[in-house]
Amino acid sequence: MTRKLHLASGLVLFAYLLVHFANHALLVVSIGAADATLAAIHPWLVWAPVTGVLLAALGTHVTLALVALWRRRTLRFTAYEALQYVLGFAMPLALVPHIAHTRIADSLYGQNWGYYRNMLSVYWELDPVQALSQGALLLAAWTHAMLGLNAWLRLKPWFPAARRALGVAALLLPTLAFAGFVAGGNEARLRLATDPAFRARLMADLPPPEIRAALGRNADMIRFALLAALAGVLGARLVRDALRRRESRVRISYPDGRGIAVPRGFSVLEASWLLGVPHASVCGGRGRCSTCRIRVAAADPAALPPPDAEEARVLARIKATPDMRLACQLRPRGPVRVVPLLDAAQPPHGLLRFREPLLLGEERVVAILFADIRGFTRIAEHRLPFDVVHLLNRYFRAMGEAVESAGGRVDKFLGDGVMALFGAEEGREEAADPAAACRAGLEGARRMSLALATLNRSVGPEIGEPLRIGIGLHVGPVILGAMGHGRTVGLTAIGDAVNTASRLEAATKALGCELVVSQAVLDAAGVALPDASAAPHEVQVRGRHDPLKVRAVPRADALPARG
Repeated sequence: MTRKLHLASGLVLFAYLLVHFANHALLVVSIGAADATLAAIHPWLVWAPVTGVLLAALGTHVTLALVALWRRRTLRFTAYEALQYVLGFAMPLALVPHIAHTRIADSLYGQNWGYYRNMLSVYWELDPVQALSQGALLLAAWTHAMLGLNAWLRLKPWFPAARRALGVAALLLPTLAFAGFVAGGNEARLRLATDPAFRARLMADLPPPEIRAALGRNADMIRFALLAALAGVLGARLVRDALRRRESRVRISYPDGRGIAVPRGFSVLEASWLLGVPHASVCGGRGRCSTCRIRVAAADPAALPPPDAEEARVLARIKATPDMRLACQLRPRGPVRVVPLLDAAQPPHGLLRFREPLLLGEERVVAILFADIRGFTRIAEHRLPFDVVHLLNRYFRAMGEAVESAGGRVDKFLGDGVMALFGAEEGREEAADPAAACRAGLEGARRMSLALATLNRSVGPEIGEPLRIGIGLHVGPVILGAMGHGRTVGLTAIGDAVNTASRLEAATKALGCELVVSQAVLDAAGVALPDASAAPHEVQVRGRHDPLKVRAVPRADALPARG
């Protein structure tokens, strides 16, 4: 509930900020254009319901920021968090004088003089320090808003695709607003220098000294209250931390042998921060992203409080095993040994991919297909590098489309070869059914052969001969998971079945056929191939004691189409 209130109040304030920035941007046209727009929307902004919502949102947002500061177990911040907190508490302090001399002056003292023609003249001519302060406030407010929106939106599945467009908008609007602020200031200074009557009206419109003094006192009181609240929270934290040092502690241990004793009530993620153990956490410990997940390797069951409703919902979404918990939500009651499951060195967008449970590692029966171009070294050695790359890319595109249309996924391209998996996709029928995976694998081999024939009609005359491929197809248990480093991390499979499929692809050379498929694939798929069209053989695969029964298919496009 607290997070929802914080988000809702932030969105209300952001909506007001958007209106303010859009109006500022009109100053690029003229002060008159900005004042005309402000005059049109001002009655709505001072309407009691709107004022009430804005004040409630501002009060709620600041209060919840103080609550979040109180709830933190440690004042160690990431650079991202530190900037968010500093801007969040500095902005109200800088904003108070502006509010006092505009909204408070209007509402309490009837001094409705704060239109752009007056405020910009004061800021840029009579009090230049205020111009600098308000310019910095513009940038601070927008930066704080963007940090908050990014923390919320980056967990949305659609956000990576929209990031660039949103980034352009996030840069364009404040740039126009700041340009308008400067352009309006220059226009106001010019009018003051060339129009004595304008200067006289400005001085006449200024609130009288006694009201200006009252506004200054109001601003000081509000800032004092904010500073007192902040100091009170920090002081209370000091007292709380001193008392906690006397409390019983629990020890949290990590795979590298390090460990730390923390007071009861600390989460595993907070312990990691205190100890300096790298620990992934895209959402900053709010229990939203699941990237801080851990495996509890050893603990007394009594030391582990059960997941609350929010944690249980996240764990169910990622199909967590019973020994898996969220480090930001688990607050052990006794000693535990934990293993962080995601690499903290991964960038946030890479970590968020691991919301798919399969990427963490899973044993599954899948169909594995290997394909390789026959004699490609000979074909490539007499061609220009550009031609080789162009040819391979056309080949890879054709093979990739054939695999994906059959329900598989291309695992990787290896030189002039392709490795594909069938039954490794979440949410597909073949993911839960080895028989469906084998039928998809046979269909993939058939479509690859058809796609190659289509490709040869265009590239065959160019290279002087048609491309020929060998395909090996096998089924068996593998370990699926995200493997690699940095940008090369991706879902792949390892296991004896993978090696066997690769050997069957190599066997197509000796058997003089396009496809060598293990009998296990045909049996699982329920496909019977007559001996006349698919000769039976036994292949001795390195690493296996018994020969493997296979069928040699001269042309994979002759396989029966999947029904």
